[in-house]
Amino acid sequence: MFRPCIDLHEGKVKQIVGGTLGGGEAGPRTNFVSERPGSWYAQLYKRDGLEGGHVIMLGPGNENAAREALEAYPGGLQIGGGISADNARRWLDAGASHVIVTSWIFYDGKLNWERLRTLVCRIGRDRLVLDLSCRRRDSNYFVVTDRWQKFTDLELSRNALEKLAGWCDEFLIHAVDVEGLCQGIDLELVQKLADWTTLPTTYAGGANSLRDLEEVTRLSNGRIDLTIGSALDIFGGAGVRYEDVVAFNRTLRRSPAVAP
Repeated sequence: MFRPCIDLHEGKVKQIVGGTLGGGEAGPRTNFVSERPGSWYAQLYKRDGLEGGHVIMLGPGNENAAREALEAYPGGLQIGGGISADNARRWLDAGASHVIVTSWIFYDGKLNWERLRTLVCRIGRDRLVLDLSCRRRDSNYFVVTDRWQKFTDLELSRNALEKLAGWCDEFLIHAVDVEGLCQGIDLELVQKLADWTTLPTTYAGGANSLRDLEEVTRLSNGRIDLTIGSALDIFGGAGVRYEDVVAFNRTLRRSPAVAP
């Protein structure tokens, strides 16, 4: 399935090269800045029945735009970026179906199980998405935090995903090394996730054609969903038409079985 996104930076809908989010004085590399608010995209996704999309607040100054998007599509979008146990319930009350959390549950590069336990006790695992966005180190993938700039010691593996599956409802995983580059998905990572995960999992990063959506669906036998950002025409891209991904989802719902 295709999962939509709304990435917010400085209050505007943008498409950013993921690995440049900590770009210092020069700022991140931006592929696209929309003249439309996040609420416009939320209304579009609601109209077309696209569920499980994510609103990501990339830094401060995005709270109002995020709330407007959630109000436009209550219960249809997840929210991430700066989420903690202190504010998670407020975002759910604002209309998010789930909160997406990464950096807050890590401390000094390690997963803090006490923080994760506190969060789950406050909102329930069924309203939590763990963002395990990762970068490659040698031949393995490690979760990164703090705008995807800091490596943690958590290596993505079957054991890690099985252990975390008891604490959340879904996983969201950006392949940060290819995020925003429109140079193709990380097929190796997609295949690993398809083999390892037991929960609904959304992969994001590098998609540049409808063929990528078809390939992710085929490789995972429908277990992995795909987010397409910079390549999508509604975000200024030329590789994928929005109407085509909507049609793909409708076709898949009518024929849920995916050939291996």
